[in-house]
Amino acid sequence: MGRGIAQMAAQAGSRVVLFDAQPGAALKAREALAGTWQKLLEKGKLDSAAMADLLARLTLADRLEDLAACDLVVEAIVERLDVKQQLFRQLESIVRVDAVLATNTSSLSVTAIGAALQHPARLAGFHFFNPVPLMRVVEVIAGLKTSPQVCDQLAAYSRQFGHTPVSAQDTPGFIVNHAGRGYGTEALRVAGERVADFVTIDRILKDQMGFRLGPFELMDLTALDVSHPVMESIYRQYYDEPRYRPSVITAQRLAGGVVGKKVGDGFYAYTDGVAQVPPEPPVPRMDTLPPVWVSPKAARRQELYQLLKDLGASIETAAAPSSAALILVAPLGLDVTTLAAVERLDPARTIGIDMMLDDKATRRRVLATNPATRSDMRDAAHALFARDGKAVSVIRDSGGFVTQRVVATIVNIAADMCQQGVCSPSDLELAVTLGLGYPMGPLAMGDRIGPANVLEILFNMQTVYGDPRYRPSPWLRRRGALGLSLTHEEA
Repeated sequence: MGRGIAQMAAQAGSRVVLFDAQPGAALKAREALAGTWQKLLEKGKLDSAAMADLLARLTLADRLEDLAACDLVVEAIVERLDVKQQLFRQLESIVRVDAVLATNTSSLSVTAIGAALQHPARLAGFHFFNPVPLMRVVEVIAGLKTSPQVCDQLAAYSRQFGHTPVSAQDTPGFIVNHAGRGYGTEALRVAGERVADFVTIDRILKDQMGFRLGPFELMDLTALDVSHPVMESIYRQYYDEPRYRPSVITAQRLAGGVVGKKVGDGFYAYTDGVAQVPPEPPVPRMDTLPPVWVSPKAARRQELYQLLKDLGASIETAAAPSSAALILVAPLGLDVTTLAAVERLDPARTIGIDMMLDDKATRRRVLATNPATRSDMRDAAHALFARDGKAVSVIRDSGGFVTQRVVATIVNIAADMCQQGVCSPSDLELAVTLGLGYPMGPLAMGDRIGPANVLEILFNMQTVYGDPRYRPSPWLRRRGALGLSLTHEEA
């Protein structure tokens, strides 16, 4: 991380002094940067004069006192509050009174780090993401006593890097790590309830919502020795707020050393760094398919009827299904079991389908059985909805389908961040899109689904689970009630 920051600072035209408490580490960093620039030279992206100039801007410091002339000192050391406080106390006695001090912490309080200083106004958070040259977003975080001018200076400086600065208040996880809680933690809850396996959950979220990596692929990439402690840290810093509750699954896997791609074993097994992904379950072969009856309360009912027609299904339109019909429900946030009971449907023939999104906008359909669903009805539904070649996943019953649960949780956490004033809605969207690589910002996701639909999913999930983690944010409820876009900026 420190090396990446140094690279971008040098490329922005600054003179950079490298210091590391570990003997030889700064020299290795300089050599690695020389290697990086050599590759750029070979690709024709640098000329020899520019490379020589970049190397000349890098100098090594043998001791902290050699940083005395610096205008800015960026710390990128171990995530321990006491160690960071000690370092900044030392730096404060070395650098000029007008020099800016910045911490690259990803999870510690900037205010707490600055509490050790006599002049905390000049300390701010300057949180980059790895790898710094590729992840072109940086969080500028104001502690309680940070001068606004210091944040303005850091934001302007990051633009010289070619980075996009976003402003955050000093809250646990800042913007990106805070907003990213919903994706992994809710996926872990889904897996923990045996709704679907890790691979299926990844496939569903990529193919339905457009995420580049599934949550378990992502956790394997970042490694659980990094991601699980962040989950625990944010959860504890928010005094055990249920929305951020970690999972025993990652705690156990971390304890067993099954941390991800870097050790060749995580949620996926890896051979030569390549994940070994099992094939899709085969589509059942059915000689004949039963007629289909659709619940009058199904979400996107008319679109579902059109889809069935396009697939060549025999559709029943009577007030009640015949004794041979496959019964389809399309809930938002409710489980198939509840709907079968409430609507007095035969659970043995009842299957759920996720219609939260327009079917034409997805690459996968998701069906859900209930505990009483007959295997022949499950297989018939699978075969029917795979007729046009689109992938189909069949999962077990839960309150809300996989995508509904995960996306509603992401949107709700983002709405709560706006409620807390962690950042502006526009900076939230920008930070998450650039920092997490989501297909769109979390508020835009809510707008795509419809705020009223997100609220329905959350209310129903709260009813099914009786769990406060699904309580809707007041910020979301107000916009849903008024029919406002979630990306709408308040006056």
